[in-house]
Amino acid sequence: MSERSGYEPGVPCWVDLSSSDVEASVRFYGEVLGWRAEMSDDPAAGGYGQFFHGDKRVAGVGPLHDEAMPSHWNSYVAVEDADATADRIKNSGGTVVAGPMQVMEEGRMAVFQGPDGAYASIWQAGRHHGADLVNEPGGFCWNELVTRDPEAAERFYRAVFGWEPRPQQMDGVTYTEWHAGGRSVAGMIEMGPMYPPETPSHWMVYFAVADLDAAIGAARRRGAEIFVDSMDSPPGRFGMFQDPQGAAVSVIQLRENQ
Repeated sequence: MSERSGYEPGVPCWVDLSSSDVEASVRFYGEVLGWRAEMSDDPAAGGYGQFFHGDKRVAGVGPLHDEAMPSHWNSYVAVEDADATADRIKNSGGTVVAGPMQVMEEGRMAVFQGPDGAYASIWQAGRHHGADLVNEPGGFCWNELVTRDPEAAERFYRAVFGWEPRPQQMDGVTYTEWHAGGRSVAGMIEMGPMYPPETPSHWMVYFAVADLDAAIGAARRRGAEIFVDSMDSPPGRFGMFQDPQGAAVSVIQLRENQ
């Protein structure tokens, strides 16, 4: 199993869901991905909770802090020093929109927007190192920047995290893998014409599932809008849907887990 007790700087380490209806999201993902949620009763947590797959912490969930925003999944990148990274973000053309701020004893974080418009977060671990399980059914396995400006994004993420872009051609489309420490840590693809013009650049989260057809079927039955039923890719077959609260997410049946 791909269990984790820590993450190297520059590696995506956590994902969480900002939802317009936390209770409904908890029910939906419990039924679709088999998760259970543990919600904090500490008022300082602001209604935040965590999803578990078995006894492994895999993602977070909490209410939207801005009701004008739609529900969405957030990606966090591990850093050694959130304050220093926030300075690099600002000096590299990005905008720090929240923080850096201390999250009780769990860690220190900031939310930023890259020059291409996509939002993401940084995480300096305290007691909370990130997900306990990744790259296995039930855990997140990939974070992908879907962008309208790949050139600006390439310059920015190289400057902030030291990521090295490795572009490759896939069915006539340029797909970039970001490498850190000699291994692939994330992906990037230019937003194509199939996206509505009002769709902004964003980070897409992929969760591994044991059975793609079963996961997509369960999501459909529970009210999700299916964007992609099944599509082949080198790592495996994947699908994409928008949950009933409006957050888009992808699921993939990894070949290595078959």
